[in-house]
Amino acid sequence: MSLWKPRIEAHARYKHQGIADALKADITRGLIKSGDALPPQRDIARALGVDLTTVTRALNEVRRLDLIEARTGSGTFVKMRSGQRAAATPATELDLSMNIPPQPVGADLPGRIANGVGALLAGETARFLSYQETAGTGPARQAGAAWLTPRYGAAPAFERLLVAGGAQSALFAICNLLANRGAICAGAMTYPGLKSIAAALGLTIHPLAMDKHGIVPAAFEECCRRAAPSALYVIPSIDNPTTATMPLERRQDIAAIANRYRVAIIEDDPYAELLDQPLPALATFAPDLTWHIATLSKCASPALRVAYVACPSPLDVLKLAASLRASNPGASPLLAALATSWIEDGTLQQIALAIRAESRARQGLAATILHDWTYAAEPAGHHLWLTLPEQWHASEFAALARRSGLGIVPASAFSTGPSGIEAVRVSLGAAPDRASLGEGLALLDRLLREATFSPGMIV
Repeated sequence: MSLWKPRIEAHARYKHQGIADALKADITRGLIKSGDALPPQRDIARALGVDLTTVTRALNEVRRLDLIEARTGSGTFVKMRSGQRAAATPATELDLSMNIPPQPVGADLPGRIANGVGALLAGETARFLSYQETAGTGPARQAGAAWLTPRYGAAPAFERLLVAGGAQSALFAICNLLANRGAICAGAMTYPGLKSIAAALGLTIHPLAMDKHGIVPAAFEECCRRAAPSALYVIPSIDNPTTATMPLERRQDIAAIANRYRVAIIEDDPYAELLDQPLPALATFAPDLTWHIATLSKCASPALRVAYVACPSPLDVLKLAASLRASNPGASPLLAALATSWIEDGTLQQIALAIRAESRARQGLAATILHDWTYAAEPAGHHLWLTLPEQWHASEFAALARRSGLGIVPASAFSTGPSGIEAVRVSLGAAPDRASLGEGLALLDRLLREATFSPGMIV
Protein backbone atom coordinates (compact mmCIF):
# COMPACT_ATOMS: atom_id res chain seq x y z
CA MET A 1 0.00 0.00 0.00
CA SER A 2 1.30 3.46 -0.91
CA LEU A 3 1.25 6.42 1.44
CA TRP A 4 -0.34 9.71 0.42
CA LYS A 5 2.12 12.55 -0.27
CA PRO A 6 0.74 15.46 1.79
CA ARG A 7 0.12 18.79 0.08
CA ILE A 8 -2.08 21.88 0.40
CA GLU A 9 -4.30 23.14 -2.43
CA ALA A 10 -3.07 26.65 -3.22
CA HIS A 11 -6.52 28.20 -3.74
CA ALA A 12 -7.84 27.40 -0.25
CA ARG A 13 -8.46 30.21 2.20
CA TYR A 14 -7.54 28.12 5.26
CA LYS A 15 -4.74 25.58 5.62
CA HIS A 16 -6.96 22.81 6.94
CA GLN A 17 -9.34 23.34 4.03
CA GLY A 18 -6.41 23.19 1.59
CA ILE A 19 -5.25 19.88 3.05
CA ALA A 20 -8.76 18.45 2.88
CA ASP A 21 -9.24 19.64 -0.71
CA ALA A 22 -5.90 18.14 -1.78
CA LEU A 23 -6.67 14.76 -0.19
CA LYS A 24 -10.16 14.64 -1.67
CA ALA A 25 -8.82 15.56 -5.14
CA ASP A 26 -6.13 12.88 -5.03
CA ILE A 27 -8.68 10.23 -4.03
CA THR A 28 -11.03 11.34 -6.82
CA ARG A 29 -8.24 11.23 -9.43
CA GLY A 30 -7.19 7.75 -8.33
CA LEU A 31 -3.74 8.83 -7.16
CA ILE A 32 -4.51 6.95 -3.95
CA LYS A 33 -6.93 4.04 -3.96
CA SER A 34 -9.20 2.01 -1.75
CA GLY A 35 -7.25 0.55 1.15
CA ASP A 36 -4.25 2.89 0.78
CA ALA A 37 -2.93 4.14 4.10
CA LEU A 38 -2.50 7.79 4.96
CA PRO A 39 0.64 8.89 6.78
CA PRO A 40 0.31 9.42 10.54
CA GLN A 41 -1.13 12.82 11.39
CA ARG A 42 2.10 13.96 13.02
CA ASP A 43 4.03 13.11 9.86
CA ILE A 44 1.56 15.10 7.73
CA ALA A 45 1.86 18.07 10.09
CA ARG A 46 5.66 17.88 9.97
CA ALA A 47 5.77 17.58 6.18
CA LEU A 48 3.48 20.58 5.66
CA GLY A 49 4.81 22.75 8.46
CA VAL A 50 1.44 23.04 10.22
CA ASP A 51 0.27 22.14 13.70
CA LEU A 52 -1.41 18.85 14.54
CA THR A 53 -4.86 20.37 15.14
CA THR A 54 -4.89 21.69 11.56
CA VAL A 55 -4.31 18.18 10.20
CA THR A 56 -6.91 16.71 12.55
CA ARG A 57 -9.48 19.22 11.38
CA ALA A 58 -8.69 18.49 7.71
CA LEU A 59 -9.03 14.72 8.11
CA ASN A 60 -12.26 15.10 10.05
CA GLU A 61 -13.72 17.04 7.14
CA VAL A 62 -12.72 14.36 4.62
CA ARG A 63 -14.07 11.67 6.95
CA ARG A 64 -17.47 13.43 6.96
CA LEU A 65 -17.50 12.96 3.19
CA ASP A 66 -17.10 9.21 3.80
CA LEU A 67 -13.85 9.04 1.82
CA ILE A 68 -11.54 7.82 4.59
CA GLU A 69 -11.86 5.76 7.74
CA ALA A 70 -9.86 5.31 10.93
CA ARG A 71 -9.03 1.75 11.96
CA THR A 72 -8.22 1.31 15.62
CA GLY A 73 -4.57 0.49 16.10
CA SER A 74 -3.84 0.61 12.36
CA GLY A 75 -4.23 4.22 11.20
CA THR A 76 -6.32 6.01 8.59
CA PHE A 77 -7.15 4.50 5.18
CA VAL A 78 -8.91 5.45 1.98
CA LYS A 79 -12.41 4.06 2.27
CA MET A 80 -13.81 4.62 -1.21
CA ARG A 81 -13.41 1.73 -3.65
CA SER A 82 -11.79 2.63 -6.95
CA GLY A 83 -14.99 1.86 -8.82
CA GLN A 84 -16.79 4.46 -6.74
CA ARG A 85 -14.54 7.35 -7.64
CA ALA A 86 -17.18 9.17 -9.66
CA ALA A 87 -19.48 9.22 -6.67
CA ALA A 88 -17.08 11.49 -4.78
CA THR A 89 -17.95 14.30 -7.13
CA PRO A 90 -21.70 14.44 -7.88
CA ALA A 91 -22.53 13.82 -11.53
CA THR A 92 -25.04 16.64 -11.45
CA GLU A 93 -24.85 19.78 -9.38
CA LEU A 94 -27.64 22.09 -8.34
CA ASP A 95 -26.21 25.58 -8.43
CA LEU A 96 -28.16 27.83 -6.08
CA SER A 97 -25.46 30.51 -6.18
CA MET A 98 -26.82 32.54 -9.11
CA ASN A 99 -29.58 34.96 -8.16
CA ILE A 100 -31.91 34.71 -11.14
CA PRO A 101 -35.71 34.63 -11.34
CA PRO A 102 -37.46 31.28 -11.69
CA GLN A 103 -39.14 30.57 -15.01
CA PRO A 104 -42.64 29.20 -14.38
CA VAL A 105 -44.02 27.16 -17.25
CA GLY A 106 -47.15 29.29 -17.35
CA ALA A 107 -45.16 32.42 -18.16
CA ASP A 108 -43.89 30.77 -21.38
CA LEU A 109 -40.99 33.17 -21.64
CA PRO A 110 -39.22 31.30 -24.48
CA GLY A 111 -42.41 31.30 -26.55
CA ARG A 112 -43.13 34.93 -25.81
CA ILE A 113 -39.60 35.96 -26.74
CA ALA A 114 -39.78 34.03 -30.02
CA ASN A 115 -43.19 35.43 -30.91
CA GLY A 116 -42.28 38.96 -29.83
CA VAL A 117 -39.02 39.05 -31.77
CA GLY A 118 -40.74 37.50 -34.80
CA ALA A 119 -43.43 40.18 -34.75
CA LEU A 120 -40.84 42.95 -34.51
CA LEU A 121 -38.76 41.57 -37.38
CA ALA A 122 -41.86 41.19 -39.51
CA GLY A 123 -42.13 44.97 -39.49
CA GLU A 124 -39.45 47.57 -40.07
CA THR A 125 -36.41 45.34 -39.67
CA ALA A 126 -33.76 47.92 -40.57
CA ARG A 127 -34.15 49.90 -37.36
CA PHE A 128 -33.07 46.87 -35.29
CA LEU A 129 -29.97 46.16 -37.37
CA SER A 130 -28.12 49.41 -36.75
CA TYR A 131 -26.72 51.45 -33.90
CA GLN A 132 -29.07 53.72 -32.00
CA GLU A 133 -28.70 56.55 -29.52
CA THR A 134 -26.81 55.49 -26.41
CA ALA A 135 -29.52 56.92 -24.18
CA GLY A 136 -32.19 54.90 -26.02
CA THR A 137 -34.96 55.75 -28.46
CA GLY A 138 -37.85 57.98 -27.53
CA PRO A 139 -40.38 55.10 -27.31
CA ALA A 140 -37.97 53.00 -25.20
CA ARG A 141 -37.41 55.84 -22.74
CA GLN A 142 -41.15 56.52 -22.53
CA ALA A 143 -41.76 52.83 -21.83
CA GLY A 144 -39.14 52.99 -19.09
CA ALA A 145 -40.92 55.95 -17.54
CA ALA A 146 -44.17 53.99 -17.57
CA TRP A 147 -42.48 50.96 -15.98
CA LEU A 148 -41.07 53.11 -13.16
CA THR A 149 -44.34 54.91 -12.45
CA PRO A 150 -45.44 52.64 -9.53
CA ARG A 151 -42.18 53.44 -7.74
CA TYR A 152 -42.47 57.19 -8.33
CA GLY A 153 -46.19 57.76 -7.95
CA ALA A 154 -46.09 59.46 -11.35
CA ALA A 155 -44.02 58.87 -14.45
CA PRO A 156 -40.49 60.29 -14.00
CA ALA A 157 -39.49 63.00 -16.46
CA PHE A 158 -38.73 61.48 -19.85
CA GLU A 159 -35.65 63.72 -20.21
CA ARG A 160 -34.05 62.14 -17.13
CA LEU A 161 -34.26 58.54 -18.41
CA LEU A 162 -31.62 56.40 -20.12
CA VAL A 163 -31.93 52.85 -21.47
CA ALA A 164 -28.83 50.74 -20.72
CA GLY A 165 -27.68 47.28 -21.74
CA GLY A 166 -28.11 45.82 -18.26
CA ALA A 167 -27.74 47.07 -14.70
CA GLN A 168 -24.08 46.11 -14.29
CA SER A 169 -22.90 48.21 -17.21
CA ALA A 170 -24.99 51.14 -15.96
CA LEU A 171 -23.57 50.74 -12.45
CA PHE A 172 -20.01 50.68 -13.78
CA ALA A 173 -20.59 53.81 -15.84
CA ILE A 174 -22.15 55.68 -12.90
CA CYS A 175 -19.31 54.71 -10.55
CA ASN A 176 -16.85 55.78 -13.22
CA LEU A 177 -18.50 59.22 -13.33
CA LEU A 178 -18.25 59.54 -9.54
CA ALA A 179 -14.80 57.95 -9.13
CA ASN A 180 -12.90 61.24 -9.09
CA ARG A 181 -14.97 62.48 -6.15
CA GLY A 182 -13.57 59.96 -3.66
CA ALA A 183 -14.83 56.90 -1.85
CA ILE A 184 -18.34 55.48 -1.74
CA CYS A 185 -20.23 53.81 1.09
CA ALA A 186 -22.44 50.73 1.10
CA GLY A 187 -23.87 48.19 3.50
CA ALA A 188 -21.49 45.92 5.40
CA MET A 189 -22.91 43.20 3.14
CA THR A 190 -23.49 44.24 -0.44
CA TYR A 191 -23.76 43.14 -4.07
CA PRO A 192 -20.47 41.52 -5.26
CA GLY A 193 -20.77 43.34 -8.59
CA LEU A 194 -20.21 46.63 -6.78
CA LYS A 195 -17.09 45.22 -5.13
CA SER A 196 -15.73 44.20 -8.53
CA ILE A 197 -16.37 47.66 -9.94
CA ALA A 198 -14.75 49.36 -6.97
CA ALA A 199 -11.67 47.16 -7.36
CA ALA A 200 -11.45 47.97 -11.08
CA LEU A 201 -11.80 51.72 -10.52
CA GLY A 202 -9.69 51.92 -7.37
CA LEU A 203 -12.66 53.06 -5.28
CA THR A 204 -12.72 52.59 -1.52
CA ILE A 205 -15.96 51.23 -0.05
CA HIS A 206 -16.80 52.35 3.48
CA PRO A 207 -18.93 49.60 5.12
CA LEU A 208 -22.09 50.71 6.92
CA ALA A 209 -23.85 48.92 9.75
CA MET A 210 -27.10 47.19 8.82
CA ASP A 211 -30.14 45.92 10.68
CA LYS A 212 -33.30 44.07 9.63
CA HIS A 213 -34.40 47.14 7.64
CA GLY A 214 -31.13 47.61 5.77
CA ILE A 215 -28.51 50.33 6.13
CA VAL A 216 -28.69 52.10 9.49
CA PRO A 217 -29.22 55.87 8.96
CA ALA A 218 -26.95 56.84 11.86
CA ALA A 219 -24.10 54.83 10.33
CA PHE A 220 -24.62 56.57 6.99
CA GLU A 221 -24.59 60.01 8.61
CA GLU A 222 -21.46 59.21 10.59
CA CYS A 223 -19.74 58.15 7.37
CA CYS A 224 -20.83 61.41 5.70
CA ARG A 225 -19.28 63.41 8.56
CA ARG A 226 -16.11 61.37 8.83
CA ALA A 227 -15.27 60.32 5.28
CA ALA A 228 -17.24 62.67 2.99
CA PRO A 229 -18.13 59.89 0.50
CA SER A 230 -19.06 60.74 -3.06
CA ALA A 231 -22.02 58.34 -3.10
CA LEU A 232 -24.11 55.82 -1.21
CA TYR A 233 -24.84 52.51 -2.92
CA VAL A 234 -28.06 50.88 -1.72
CA ILE A 235 -30.49 48.12 -2.70
CA PRO A 236 -33.66 49.34 -0.93
CA SER A 237 -35.99 46.46 -1.85
CA ILE A 238 -35.09 42.82 -1.02
CA ASP A 239 -31.44 43.63 -0.47
CA ASN A 240 -28.83 41.33 -1.96
CA PRO A 241 -27.82 39.36 0.09
CA THR A 242 -29.61 40.20 3.37
CA THR A 243 -33.18 40.36 1.86
CA ALA A 244 -33.90 43.51 3.94
CA THR A 245 -36.50 45.90 2.53
CA MET A 246 -36.35 49.50 3.71
CA PRO A 247 -39.71 50.72 5.05
CA LEU A 248 -40.97 54.17 4.09
CA GLU A 249 -39.54 55.98 7.10
CA ARG A 250 -36.07 54.45 6.60
CA ARG A 251 -36.09 55.56 2.96
CA GLN A 252 -37.01 59.08 3.99
CA ASP A 253 -34.28 59.16 6.65
CA ILE A 254 -31.58 57.95 4.24
CA ALA A 255 -32.65 60.48 1.59
CA ALA A 256 -32.71 63.30 4.15
CA ILE A 257 -29.11 62.56 5.16
CA ALA A 258 -28.02 62.44 1.52
CA ASN A 259 -29.73 65.79 0.91
CA ARG A 260 -28.12 67.31 3.99
CA TYR A 261 -24.58 66.28 3.02
CA ARG A 262 -25.13 66.44 -0.77
CA VAL A 263 -24.07 62.82 -1.25
CA ALA A 264 -25.17 61.08 -4.44
CA ILE A 265 -27.34 57.97 -4.12
CA ILE A 266 -26.89 54.98 -6.42
CA GLU A 267 -30.23 53.19 -6.00
CA ASP A 268 -29.94 49.69 -7.42
CA ASP A 269 -33.56 48.50 -7.47
CA PRO A 270 -33.85 45.19 -9.38
CA TYR A 271 -36.30 43.48 -7.03
CA ALA A 272 -38.96 46.16 -6.49
CA GLU A 273 -41.44 44.33 -8.75
CA LEU A 274 -41.39 41.37 -6.35
CA LEU A 275 -42.85 43.36 -3.45
CA ASP A 276 -46.51 42.80 -2.67
CA GLN A 277 -46.97 46.51 -2.05
CA PRO A 278 -44.85 49.02 -4.01
CA LEU A 279 -42.73 51.40 -1.96
CA PRO A 280 -41.55 54.80 -3.19
CA ALA A 281 -38.06 54.87 -4.63
CA LEU A 282 -35.40 56.82 -2.76
CA ALA A 283 -35.26 58.92 -5.91
CA THR A 284 -38.65 60.42 -5.04
CA PHE A 285 -37.13 61.95 -1.88
CA ALA A 286 -33.81 63.05 -3.37
CA PRO A 287 -34.42 63.35 -7.12
CA ASP A 288 -31.50 65.65 -7.88
CA LEU A 289 -29.00 63.30 -6.18
CA THR A 290 -30.20 59.83 -7.14
CA TRP A 291 -29.20 57.48 -9.94
CA HIS A 292 -32.04 54.94 -9.94
CA ILE A 293 -31.34 51.66 -11.80
CA ALA A 294 -34.21 49.29 -12.64
CA THR A 295 -33.23 46.18 -14.59
CA LEU A 296 -35.58 43.64 -16.15
CA SER A 297 -33.16 40.77 -15.46
CA LYS A 298 -34.58 40.01 -12.00
CA CYS A 299 -38.31 40.47 -12.65
CA ALA A 300 -38.36 38.74 -16.07
CA SER A 301 -35.13 37.15 -17.32
CA PRO A 302 -31.39 37.82 -17.72
CA ALA A 303 -32.09 37.30 -21.42
CA LEU A 304 -33.54 40.81 -21.42
CA ARG A 305 -30.36 42.82 -20.95
CA VAL A 306 -32.30 46.04 -20.53
CA ALA A 307 -32.16 48.45 -17.60
CA TYR A 308 -33.81 51.84 -17.13
CA VAL A 309 -31.79 54.52 -15.35
CA ALA A 310 -33.44 57.63 -13.93
CA CYS A 311 -30.67 60.21 -13.64
CA PRO A 312 -30.49 63.28 -11.37
CA SER A 313 -30.88 65.64 -14.35
CA PRO A 314 -31.06 65.70 -18.17
CA LEU A 315 -27.41 66.81 -18.17
CA ASP A 316 -26.50 63.70 -16.19
CA VAL A 317 -28.21 61.59 -18.87
CA LEU A 318 -25.73 63.00 -21.38
CA LYS A 319 -22.81 62.39 -19.01
CA LEU A 320 -23.91 58.81 -18.38
CA ALA A 321 -24.39 58.18 -22.09
CA ALA A 322 -20.84 59.40 -22.73
CA SER A 323 -19.50 57.13 -19.98
CA LEU A 324 -21.40 54.15 -21.42
CA ARG A 325 -20.07 54.75 -24.92
CA ALA A 326 -16.61 53.88 -23.62
CA SER A 327 -17.68 50.42 -22.49
CA ASN A 328 -21.17 49.24 -23.45
CA PRO A 329 -22.81 51.73 -25.81
CA GLY A 330 -26.51 51.14 -25.29
CA ALA A 331 -28.96 48.29 -24.99
CA SER A 332 -29.59 45.91 -27.87
CA PRO A 333 -32.06 47.72 -30.17
CA LEU A 334 -34.02 44.49 -30.64
CA LEU A 335 -34.26 43.67 -26.92
CA ALA A 336 -35.09 47.27 -26.02
CA ALA A 337 -37.88 47.25 -28.59
CA LEU A 338 -39.17 43.94 -27.26
CA ALA A 339 -39.22 45.31 -23.71
CA THR A 340 -41.00 48.43 -24.96
CA SER A 341 -43.73 46.43 -26.65
CA TRP A 342 -44.16 44.20 -23.58
CA ILE A 343 -44.53 47.20 -21.29
CA GLU A 344 -47.02 48.85 -23.63
CA ASP A 345 -49.27 45.78 -24.02
CA GLY A 346 -48.97 44.53 -20.41
CA THR A 347 -47.00 41.36 -21.20
CA LEU A 348 -44.09 42.30 -18.96
CA GLN A 349 -46.41 42.84 -16.01
CA GLN A 350 -47.99 39.41 -16.61
CA ILE A 351 -44.56 37.78 -16.67
CA ALA A 352 -43.51 39.59 -13.48
CA LEU A 353 -46.70 38.47 -11.70
CA ALA A 354 -46.16 34.83 -12.73
CA ILE A 355 -42.56 34.94 -11.52
CA ARG A 356 -43.64 36.55 -8.25
CA ALA A 357 -46.16 33.72 -7.70
CA GLU A 358 -43.54 31.06 -8.46
CA SER A 359 -41.03 32.74 -6.13
CA ARG A 360 -43.64 32.80 -3.37
CA ALA A 361 -44.25 29.06 -3.86
CA ARG A 362 -40.51 28.35 -3.68
CA GLN A 363 -40.18 30.40 -0.51
CA GLY A 364 -42.99 28.29 0.93
CA LEU A 365 -41.07 25.15 0.03
CA ALA A 366 -37.96 26.54 1.71
CA ALA A 367 -39.96 27.38 4.84
CA THR A 368 -41.18 23.78 5.02
CA ILE A 369 -37.77 22.16 4.57
CA LEU A 370 -35.60 24.64 6.48
CA HIS A 371 -38.01 25.27 9.34
CA ASP A 372 -35.42 24.41 11.99
CA TRP A 373 -32.91 27.01 10.79
CA THR A 374 -32.69 30.79 11.07
CA TYR A 375 -32.87 32.77 7.85
CA ALA A 376 -34.21 36.02 6.41
CA ALA A 377 -36.38 36.12 3.29
CA GLU A 378 -38.98 38.19 1.46
CA PRO A 379 -42.22 36.28 0.70
CA ALA A 380 -41.76 36.59 -3.08
CA GLY A 381 -37.99 37.10 -3.19
CA HIS A 382 -35.58 35.00 -5.23
CA HIS A 383 -33.18 34.23 -2.38
CA LEU A 384 -32.80 33.72 1.35
CA TRP A 385 -30.02 34.66 3.79
CA LEU A 386 -29.25 31.68 6.01
CA THR A 387 -27.49 32.10 9.36
CA LEU A 388 -25.23 29.11 10.01
CA PRO A 389 -24.97 27.10 13.23
CA GLU A 390 -22.19 28.42 15.45
CA GLN A 391 -19.69 25.67 14.64
CA TRP A 392 -19.50 26.64 10.98
CA HIS A 393 -17.52 29.25 9.09
CA ALA A 394 -19.47 30.32 6.00
CA SER A 395 -16.63 29.72 3.54
CA GLU A 396 -16.02 26.23 4.89
CA PHE A 397 -19.69 25.34 4.79
CA ALA A 398 -20.08 26.66 1.23
CA ALA A 399 -17.05 24.60 0.18
CA LEU A 400 -18.53 21.47 1.73
CA ALA A 401 -21.87 22.15 0.05
CA ARG A 402 -20.12 22.56 -3.29
CA ARG A 403 -18.30 19.25 -2.88
CA SER A 404 -21.64 17.66 -2.01
CA GLY A 405 -23.22 18.96 -5.22
CA LEU A 406 -24.86 22.18 -4.05
CA GLY A 407 -23.77 25.70 -4.97
CA ILE A 408 -24.36 28.48 -2.42
CA VAL A 409 -22.53 31.75 -1.68
CA PRO A 410 -20.73 32.54 1.61
CA ALA A 411 -20.90 35.88 3.41
CA SER A 412 -17.30 36.71 2.45
CA ALA A 413 -18.40 37.29 -1.16
CA PHE A 414 -20.59 40.18 -0.01
CA SER A 415 -18.55 41.66 2.83
CA THR A 416 -17.24 45.21 2.42
CA GLY A 417 -15.14 45.11 5.58
CA PRO A 418 -14.19 42.95 8.56
CA SER A 419 -17.19 40.84 9.45
CA GLY A 420 -18.02 38.12 11.90
CA ILE A 421 -21.20 37.21 10.04
CA GLU A 422 -21.40 33.51 9.24
CA ALA A 423 -24.20 33.19 6.70
CA VAL A 424 -24.79 32.00 3.15
CA ARG A 425 -27.05 33.19 0.35
CA VAL A 426 -29.26 30.52 -1.16
CA SER A 427 -30.87 31.47 -4.48
CA LEU A 428 -34.17 29.70 -5.06
CA GLY A 429 -34.82 30.79 -8.64
CA ALA A 430 -31.86 28.98 -10.20
CA ALA A 431 -33.39 25.51 -9.81
CA PRO A 432 -35.18 24.39 -12.99
CA ASP A 433 -38.28 23.32 -11.06
CA ARG A 434 -39.64 22.93 -7.54
CA ALA A 435 -38.79 19.23 -7.38
CA SER A 436 -35.11 19.94 -8.03
CA LEU A 437 -35.19 22.80 -5.55
CA GLY A 438 -36.74 20.54 -2.92
CA GLU A 439 -33.94 18.01 -3.37
CA GLY A 440 -31.32 20.74 -3.07
CA LEU A 441 -32.88 22.23 0.05
CA ALA A 442 -33.19 18.76 1.60
CA LEU A 443 -29.47 18.25 1.00
CA LEU A 444 -28.78 21.64 2.57
CA ASP A 445 -30.85 20.63 5.59
CA ARG A 446 -28.89 17.36 5.92
CA LEU A 447 -25.57 19.17 5.74
CA LEU A 448 -26.67 21.58 8.45
CA ARG A 449 -27.81 18.67 10.64
CA GLU A 450 -25.14 16.06 10.02
CA ALA A 451 -21.99 17.73 8.77
CA THR A 452 -21.13 19.27 12.10
CA PHE A 453 -18.16 18.99 14.39
CA SER A 454 -18.69 16.46 17.14
CA PRO A 455 -18.27 17.70 20.74
CA GLY A 456 -14.93 15.93 21.13
CA MET A 457 -13.47 17.17 17.88
CA ILE A 458 -10.48 19.51 17.92
CA VAL A 459 -11.33 22.69 15.96
